[in-house]
Amino acid sequence: MLDKLNRKIDYLRISVIDRCNLRCVYCMPEEGVESIPHEEILTYDEILRICETVSQLGIKKIKITGGEPLVRKDIVNLIRDIKNLDKIEQVTLTTNGILLYDMLDDLYDAGIDAINISLDTLKEDNFKQITRRDGLEKVLMAIDKTYNLGIRVKINCLAIRDFNINELADIANFAKDREIDVRFIELMPIGFGKKYTQIDNDEILSILESNFGAFEPLTEKRGNGPAKYYKNKDMKGCIGFISAISHEFCESCNRIRLTSNGFLKLCLHYNKGIDLKAPIRSGISDEDLKVLIHDTIWNKPLSHKFGHTNGEKDIEVKNMVQIGG
Repeated sequence: MLDKLNRKIDYLRISVIDRCNLRCVYCMPEEGVESIPHEEILTYDEILRICETVSQLGIKKIKITGGEPLVRKDIVNLIRDIKNLDKIEQVTLTTNGILLYDMLDDLYDAGIDAINISLDTLKEDNFKQITRRDGLEKVLMAIDKTYNLGIRVKINCLAIRDFNINELADIANFAKDREIDVRFIELMPIGFGKKYTQIDNDEILSILESNFGAFEPLTEKRGNGPAKYYKNKDMKGCIGFISAISHEFCESCNRIRLTSNGFLKLCLHYNKGIDLKAPIRSGISDEDLKVLIHDTIWNKPLSHKFGHTNGEKDIEVKNMVQIGG
């Protein structure tokens, strides 16, 4: 469907759980955050009903996120059920990769279309410093197995000056000999991320060009989201940049988000949206649910105001793990 600014909204990111098996420093404190009670999290039937409804409004692509989505029991069955909806063309997953290796065969059988794996460092000590956990080797094994199964794999690297500026070229190497896209994401000033210093994507591109030579921008669409992709003649994969701050992409934003407790969220920066759980559990009809979602999406905000709020109202105060990755 189109919102009031004539943007085509065809992509829904669903947070299936607010729990995570890592404790990344830019996401939450070491002791974690208070989790939503289990009974307040959407059931799989409720998620599936929302997916069916939004598919009638033009949503064609679903991303399953968390927290860490693979910690939720029977997640593969949900992915299979969403994949089987008539109007859903693509179901993908974003994960930290810790549990992925052992679940990949089932995900493949369920029809998963692509998997994004978070990887901010290739050094074990740095991995433990960032995530407060061990597990780098599990993530690397999962990347290899995903690729070998023929599932499209992307690596998401959050570029943070405090932690990994000297590793960006090494991480980009994943795109050199395999058709793996490596995307560098600018740190957004949300929650604990405000404590750290982002590296804007222009600087990252300069670092990569000093290591690999020139990169040329791709003009064709690649992926579901806002990443801008570049190609190097010596790389089989591509390098992507998600630049929410330095190169705002709000005018072409095609996504909405569903939190694990049923809030349909229109923009990361704002708490605007609507609770879908309460009306669903109160017996709302399919048609009224469709109208409710349509009217909410119609009012999607023009843009975020990260870095220059100036007293703006309705600013989101939750951490990313509570919103969904």
